[in-house]
Amino acid sequence: MSATHAEHHDGHDDIGYHATLKGYAIGFVLSVILTAIPFWLVMAKVLPPGATRFIILGFAAVQVLVHMFYFLHLDAKVEGGWTLLATLFTLIVVVIMLAGSIWVMYHMNANMMPVDPQMMRNMP
Repeated sequence: MSATHAEHHDGHDDIGYHATLKGYAIGFVLSVILTAIPFWLVMAKVLPPGATRFIILGFAAVQVLVHMFYFLHLDAKVEGGWTLLATLFTLIVVVIMLAGSIWVMYHMNANMMPVDPQMMRNMP
């Protein structure tokens, strides 16, 4: 039995993103650019450290979106938007976990008992 072209695509929806070499090339070039610019900012010490941190975070957020769209093929059209909704939920959970971890570590560091320099010299 041979399946015709129409029978082969019976269960597929054509509204999703189709991977192409051009799409992968665009994603790759954008990823290289979004990595090279922050690398140059840090190595050349173009901006003050505080500003550089925020710019790097911005580039990282854009790079995550580039990877999601060009390599993972996630957008609002795929699977009726459920893939994007699940990804957004995951991102929210990750942000909450990271922010909570940073908050806990900051407060643990701020509330630790100060160490006497004399005690540090006598420790093994």
